[in-house]
Amino acid sequence: MKKIISLLLVCIIASCNESDDNLNLEEINSPEGSSNAIAVFNHAYIENYEVDQVAYIALNATNAYVLVDPFEDDVAESIAEIKANGNQLAAYISIGTGEDWRDDFNELQPFLTTEQWAEWPGEYFVNTTTTGIIDVMKARIDKIADLGFDWIEFDNMDWALYDDTRETYGIEVSKEEGIAYYQELCNYVHEKGMKCMAKNFVENAEDFDGVTYESYNDEKNWWDTSGAQSFLDDEKLVVIIHYNESNCNQVYADYQAIYNEDLSFICEDTTTKKYLHYNE
Repeated sequence: MKKIISLLLVCIIASCNESDDNLNLEEINSPEGSSNAIAVFNHAYIENYEVDQVAYIALNATNAYVLVDPFEDDVAESIAEIKANGNQLAAYISIGTGEDWRDDFNELQPFLTTEQWAEWPGEYFVNTTTTGIIDVMKARIDKIADLGFDWIEFDNMDWALYDDTRETYGIEVSKEEGIAYYQELCNYVHEKGMKCMAKNFVENAEDFDGVTYESYNDEKNWWDTSGAQSFLDDEKLVVIIHYNESNCNQVYADYQAIYNEDLSFICEDTTTKKYLHYNE
């Protein structure tokens, strides 16, 4: 990463004129220097453009963190091929919502709000965590373990921490119950021999093995910086997924200046309308 540091210093001295904004992707991906950053491929998060397709991942991902939806039809048959390339395979699950297209939705429904989430049709917030929902989620984790995954990434794990969301949807789960819920699920993931990936924050998530943050063109680094840095300091995997960007290389350099070269980065590019992959 010496070349990145040099480029940043040149930008500072020369006031970063417009021609310097587009840093060279090959230089950013240069293997020079030591870094814990790894490439990231994402089959699970649809924001503005298409996700990484499973066939593309199987062909191109090597020694990467690969996030997939474990229950989509084309995933199970590709797991062995993806893992054969040294990839760490992560399964996406939403623990803060129930999704009406999942096979276990009927089992989850008694523990969900009756009003669906306005931002994501078909999803309903978890409304109680002290009853049978733990068993349903553990059954889902069992299936993922049986498929041979290395990680589970917890989406919407912060659903009960915000007063406005709790009030809007009548969520009965307390903040303390929400935290205890994701801690218990992470402990169970560890019992099954896998790692836990937090999502967007690390409050009371010290036992998690990594964290993913979602970053936006008009809202960068909005999370608790000290939390992200603490995970980097502990040599845990920290991933930033940046969306809807015309200058991904510059954003990556900006994030490296805030944190360090151990940060893993993937960026949704507005020109190619696909993810750009770094740290390869």
